This record gives sequence, structure tokens and C-alpha cells, in this order.
Amino acid sequence: MGKDTLHRVRFETLGCKLNFSETATLGKLLGERGIVVAAPDEQPDICVVNTCSVTELADRKCRQHIRRLVKLYPDALMVVTGCYAQLKSQEIAEIEGVDIVLGSEQKLDIASYVERWLDDHRPTVAVTRTPDIRRFSPSCERGDRTRYWLKVQDGCDYYCSYCTIPMARGRSRSGTIQSLVEQARQVADEGGREIVITGVNIGDFGKNTGEHLLDLLEAFDCIEGIERYRISSIEPDLLSDDIICFCAQSRAFMPHFHIPLQCGSDPVLRLMRRHYDRQLFADKVARCRQLMPDCFIGVDVMVGSRGETDDLFEDSYRFIASLELQHLHVFPYSERPGTMALRIPVVVSQRVKQERAARMIALSDKKQRAFIERYLGTVRPVLMEQPHGEGPMHGFTDNYIRVNIAPDHSLTNRIVPVRLVRLNDDLTVEATILNT
Repeated sequence: MGKDTLHRVRFETLGCKLNFSETATLGKLLGERGIVVAAPDEQPDICVVNTCSVTELADRKCRQHIRRLVKLYPDALMVVTGCYAQLKSQEIAEIEGVDIVLGSEQKLDIASYVERWLDDHRPTVAVTRTPDIRRFSPSCERGDRTRYWLKVQDGCDYYCSYCTIPMARGRSRSGTIQSLVEQARQVADEGGREIVITGVNIGDFGKNTGEHLLDLLEAFDCIEGIERYRISSIEPDLLSDDIICFCAQSRAFMPHFHIPLQCGSDPVLRLMRRHYDRQLFADKVARCRQLMPDCFIGVDVMVGSRGETDDLFEDSYRFIASLELQHLHVFPYSERPGTMALRIPVVVSQRVKQERAARMIALSDKKQRAFIERYLGTVRPVLMEQPHGEGPMHGFTDNYIRVNIAPDHSLTNRIVPVRLVRLNDDLTVEATILNT
């Protein structure tokens, strides 16, 4: 693989939407050096794996993906970055076929590391100690979707007992409002209509710049051309009343929140070292519902964490069932090396974790189905996504109900009124377009 020849790269991204947004930035950085994305039927010269490390299962999937790509493309340069690379760099470097391992601080320098390897073919492990990570790496990504994902914040100062994200991402840091507004304006110039605001702990925005999330939201709301914003996730204690009130009366922020709960039992929340109790969470949900009656609220729920006895789980289940929520993102607790949770003595078996997860998922389906059924027969605005193949095209209502319509390329990236007609088993809705 010569330095002056055309090189093709294949990306593999695991984990959260933030990772997908950052992968798009890596693609742009390599593209500036003349490295193009390989077509599905092309042999790549470079493979880049952007990893996740939120659970032990995530780590295992990362290793599997790396080994699969090494086997498929044995002559390709293998670059691994992301959270798993930050936390377990040497473990990854020992995988046969891996050439470059880059930590969170080195991601934006990927092109330089690739060019250096093309010169000397010398394996490289470049990882900054987590306490020394200070750099904010901007990213804005659309991929093959209509919506853009704009990263506004990175890192986390909340050391929850079960979580390795602060160790993988470093301290909370953000872009400036001025720089982020410029990126949003560029999205508008490209024809983007909707932006999803992403980050690790978005509510902490501005800790390093002296700015505040509400100021950023107000600035975004004034950008012409962007008709919709969504906040990908925000901690309940950082979802201030001012932010809720602003979103309720804003021009472009959708009635849609994702608020991590993790558990509905106060004793377990304390063991998790969360920054709120369940009454605060209930109050936030009630305030959103009061000001935005059509609001879609999703939550993260962890089951089977250390210390979650049968009684405490049942208490959590009853609390969550009592709230007017629309979707539960449910996941079993996973042991993570180096976390404080390992000191908690009560351990839940894998079988019990799976049983609890199944109950929560069933509760989620029941809540989401009831929410959608309220809107059958009504008309809602939908931003239509790019159709793929001969199947139906889809989009989301303002309050995050996914609808399907017959494919029509002329509707791509348009916000159109649709009537919600029939609920499918997969919780999507068949809809018809009104005359536009």
C-alpha cells in the first residue's frame, strides 16, 4: 500500500449515536487527505473501528468486529479508536492484525497517524491519560438519514458507581455557542431540516466555557432553515424548569425528551450515586406533561444492578409503571472493572436480570402502544426520511411516533402532514399523506 496511491477506508461504528456522529468526522478528516470511503463491494485499504465500552458485552462485540475485519481484509491497515480503545488500549493492541490504537484525545489526529503508518508501517498506541483529556472534538453527522446529529458536549463529571464513561471520555467539556451555531447554520445551508443535539452529559454544557445549555438552545432556535431540534438525552437533575418552559414555547424544539432514570427505587439510586431521587424525576415528567401534553418521554432503565433486591426491583417497577412514560430503553447491569459498584455485596444472577429486563420491556411496549393509540386518526407533521429499496419510507412525527408511507422520493427531507391510520405490531404506524 503506497503512500501516493488512492486509498479506500471502511468504517465500523459500535455504540451510541455520539459515536456515529464522531465517525462521520473521522471520515471527513481522512477525506481531506484524499482517502475515500470504500463501496460495499470494494476491498478497503484501511479499516477504522470506532468502539464502545458501556458493557462487557460491548467490549466483546468490539473484539469480534475487529477480528472479523482482520480476517476479511488481512492486508488492510487496522485502526481502532473510541471508548474501548481508551480504556483497554493494550488489550486491543495485542489483537493480531491491529496496527493503530487511538484514544479519545487522538481521534481528530487520525489522518496524521495513518500517513505516518504509510511511511514506516510501525504499530502505534496513542492514548492520553483520562485525567489529562481536555480537547473537545466537534462532529456533525447525517449519514444516510435526513436528520443531523450535532455533538455539543463530551465527557462526564458524574461518577456513577456502575459507569466507565468518565474514564473513557474524560471530564465534561463543550464547544462554544458561537462554533456550534456556525455548524448548525452549515447544516441549514446544506438543506438540513432537523438536528438532534448529542453529547455524553448535555445538561452539563458550558462548564469549560462559562456558557449554559439554555443559552445554546435559545441561539439554535433563531437559526433560519432548521425547523426541528431534539435533545438526545438529558439528566433529570439538569433538565431545569427554564429548559422545559423554553422547549414548550420554542419555535423548533420538538415535544420529545429522553431522560435517564436507571432505577425507580431511591435506595438503589443512592447505591448508583445518581444525582436525584425518584420524586425529582416524577416532578420533571409531570412538568413536561403539563406544558407539553403531547410530549414523548423515553427513559433509560437498568435492571439487576448490585444491591437491587427483589423488593427494591418491585418498588422500582411500580414507580415506573405509575409514570406517564412512552418508552423504556432497558438494559441489564454489567460488571465493569474499576467501578465503585463492585464494592456492593448484593449480586443479581444473570437469569434474574433477564427476567427483570423482560418485564420492563413488556411494560415499555404497553406504554408506547397506549400512547400511539391516542393519536390514531389524528394529523401530525412528519419529516420524511430517504426511502431505501422498494419498502415503505418512514419518518417521525413531532412527538416521535414513527410512521410508514408508500415510497415517494419527492417527499424526502420534507415535513408533511400525515394522518395516522393503523398501528403495526412493531409499534410503527401506517399513515397517509394529506394533500400538500
